[in-house]
Amino acid sequence: MLEPIIEEKQLDAALFHFIFPFSLNKNCQEKLQMQLQSDGFTRFSLKDMEQENAYYGKRCRVSHLNLERYYLSFTNNMLFPHTANQDGLHRFSKSMEHNCFLKSHPRDMPFIVQSTDVFLCPFDLGFITVRIELPCRELTFTDALEFAKRFRVLQNRNIQDEEARWILDEQQFDDVEDFMLNVLVPGMIPFLDSEELGETYFAKHPFFVDERMYVQGLLALQDKLEITPVDLYRASQIDGVDRNNQPYISSTNSDYIERYVDHHIFDRWGPNTYYMTNETSFVCITNEDANITTQLANHMYGEYYYALLINLFHKIVLLKLSNLYSRVRLDQNQDRIEELIRSITTFSAKYYFNEVVSQSQGKEIFIQLRNRFGNGELYTDVKQTLADLYKYQENFTSKRNNYLLLILTVYSVVSGIFGMNQVIEDLKGDIDWRKLLGYSIFEYIALAMTLSGIMIAIWLGASTIIHLMKELRKKRR
Repeated sequence: MLEPIIEEKQLDAALFHFIFPFSLNKNCQEKLQMQLQSDGFTRFSLKDMEQENAYYGKRCRVSHLNLERYYLSFTNNMLFPHTANQDGLHRFSKSMEHNCFLKSHPRDMPFIVQSTDVFLCPFDLGFITVRIELPCRELTFTDALEFAKRFRVLQNRNIQDEEARWILDEQQFDDVEDFMLNVLVPGMIPFLDSEELGETYFAKHPFFVDERMYVQGLLALQDKLEITPVDLYRASQIDGVDRNNQPYISSTNSDYIERYVDHHIFDRWGPNTYYMTNETSFVCITNEDANITTQLANHMYGEYYYALLINLFHKIVLLKLSNLYSRVRLDQNQDRIEELIRSITTFSAKYYFNEVVSQSQGKEIFIQLRNRFGNGELYTDVKQTLADLYKYQENFTSKRNNYLLLILTVYSVVSGIFGMNQVIEDLKGDIDWRKLLGYSIFEYIALAMTLSGIMIAIWLGASTIIHLMKELRKKRR
């Protein structure tokens, strides 16, 4: 068994997206949109051509025309909604160009926050994307990976994280979460939902793997340097440095590394450009010249960025639906069961499609991302959950209707025959309540059945009206 050899390499470009999924309080999106706009964020629109080069640094540009053509029409309706009231992923973006600094032992690194996106999505979900460029003067492959490794950790987890400080101008922050929520999206905190964490002990964010952000990156090597399996593996795993400040790789087995790379690579444009995909990162590694690297960056900022977001959205919604199903008490939560059935049906009909991308290479990358996230298996489980819920609800409704029919039949027979003959005459016109004192036990039973039958009818009518009003409110949301 051969141990992997790490060769340090210089970079011409290092660009990253760090994506933070979160859960929103219910029915707060309208207020949050107003808050974002007051904080300087602008609603993203394909019609606004000035936005093509507003958020991606000095060299990059995302063609809105190509972006629209890349996806099928029903996908475009979800990704680029025309109005604030239309269902879909509503994007708000803000150009920043903040010159920041990571101070850590023994490496200090400058970085530029180009812009920040906030996506407000159906099912009370959202994403924050921080778009970062690393200045490439004497920047190594390991430096870029170490920065990504540090920045993706929202809250400090070990000694290396504790030593890191995030600096903007005179402000200094101990962890990335404080930096993001106090500088980049300062108005977000009141809208974040923590209800999902009521049954956890330490976790603060419900949709993370080990409380780390998803990483999308582009790493461009200098001078046509060879891209090796070790490079691909380290990029996919975001392996930076060890505690001795030496380049780190999270495997000591070259055979394992090659098997891993074979399983996670997209090599259509090899040997000069490769894409690595797994459940926590999507990284492009290239050794092409500056012009082609810029084109690759445009794709990573545009079409591939949205392909990643769609798959992340699908995975999180599917996990959320599965989590809701696990919490439902079938014998007590009929309203929640109906809501869950409605949510699964809405997701299947409006947001989950097998065909999303119109171009062949785009389809291949999209399918590879979907496979890495395991969305197909999750969707199958959720569809089976829907079938089980329908079956349970059908049986429950059938039993409830049978019981109700039995009760109503008994009341109809007893109060209709026995009550009408015994006490109905005494209840006409001005009631002489003194007659009740002379009733026999059978007449008291008939009176009780008659009055309770009237109350049950009123209760059933009121319940039906309330239920219909709730249904109308849910349809309007």
